[in-house]
Amino acid sequence: MSRRPTRSLSRRDRRGRGVRGPLVWPPVPSMTSRSEMFDDLVLDAVERIERRVASGIGDIEFAVELVPPSDPTPFEPEQVPLSRLFPSERGLPARIVLFRRPIETRVDDPRDLAVMVNDIVVEQLAAALGVEPTTLDPGYRDQDES
Repeated sequence: MSRRPTRSLSRRDRRGRGVRGPLVWPPVPSMTSRSEMFDDLVLDAVERIERRVASGIGDIEFAVELVPPSDPTPFEPEQVPLSRLFPSERGLPARIVLFRRPIETRVDDPRDLAVMVNDIVVEQLAAALGVEPTTLDPGYRDQDES
């Protein structure tokens, strides 16, 4: 009986050096996509507001879409909307939809994106709850006033 030479179980490349690094990288901030970072900004803004409001925000749902649909609603201005509020109807909860690309293009400095997302979430939540934005976020400042 002939014996076959046993091969090493470790994986090596053709030059015999082996694998250079891990096959799957750990999740680090630079490895997250822009979409994931934007979603995190929205969640952070909602959580901050929930902590401030004692009564809570109810069953309002939040969603993020890339761009708004091409057919604007009659009540929207002619500029591209940054978000939309869909009121609750027929047993469905109210929904706030933020449009990622228009929001990102409105911001000159990427570091200001978190502030803009927070302001949009505060404005839409205030409209949904029927309260002033400053009751949800005391630091909120309307862009028209500045």
